[in-house]
Amino acid sequence: MEKSLIIKEIKRLKEEKNAVLLAHFYQEGDIQDIADFTGDSLYLSQVASETNADVIVFAGVRFMAETAKILSPEKTVLLPVKEAGCPMADMVTKARLIKYKEKHPDRIVVCYVNSTAEVKALSDICVTSSNAEKIIKHYQGQKMLYVPDKNLGTYLREKYDLDMELWPGFCCIHNDLSLDQVAMMKKKYPKAQFIVHPEAKLEIVKVADFAGSTKGLLNYVIESDCDEFIIGTEYGIIHTMEKACPNKKFHILTNDLACYDMKLTRLEDIYYALKDNKFEIEVTKNIRVKAFKALDKMMKLS
Repeated sequence: MEKSLIIKEIKRLKEEKNAVLLAHFYQEGDIQDIADFTGDSLYLSQVASETNADVIVFAGVRFMAETAKILSPEKTVLLPVKEAGCPMADMVTKARLIKYKEKHPDRIVVCYVNSTAEVKALSDICVTSSNAEKIIKHYQGQKMLYVPDKNLGTYLREKYDLDMELWPGFCCIHNDLSLDQVAMMKKKYPKAQFIVHPEAKLEIVKVADFAGSTKGLLNYVIESDCDEFIIGTEYGIIHTMEKACPNKKFHILTNDLACYDMKLTRLEDIYYALKDNKFEIEVTKNIRVKAFKALDKMMKLS
């Protein structure tokens, strides 16, 4: 089926089934372009919950679709590619977190939104990369555990001198960034500012001109007087940056900044998800209710 016909069919099926299409910034450009909403994962789940749509199609990965289901239990949530997961989210499991909590009952479990519904349900509060500082400052002075991203946790622990233990998880693409890569690109593009996601190691964040969430990075390049940037996060965001700032230049720090799971989704997958109701996400009521409490507490504090 030709691309133009697939897009036409997707639009027809969305209207027929009263569906809303969400696309994370890390999706390919053609998927972002046809989405009803693009953005970071929590924003997408929140905005979808406020629509009158009966069906949510989430072009992202499983934990994102689970969050959408937690916030919109009455809606049908579809993940176009069943296998689209998140290695970092899988680095903390229900069984291991239960064992940790049994040994450390005095620690508040702060859970990055990039986690499974089961892990959220075991946590005291969730955070995103954009609100983690504000949320964690609220608990400053208390004992905490941060799961699963050790890099974002390290960044915040050092900044605020926190008593916070870190789960040994990480984002596979951000964790591999090196100072040599930064130095090479800064030499190649001396006028460019280097901006990075705090899922990178602390040594990388410290040499950046700006560190922030994916949406934070987008806002930064829009508002900055600088007209050239080296981007230290998944390359999908450059599509949105170029649309927002057509007169600015963007260079990806390394071509390895490509999330395999995010790039699994194709236009054809979205079409079949709508056509055949593939693949529906289910979260049991017990897990959903507990996970919602952690998400709700975050939303109230942020």
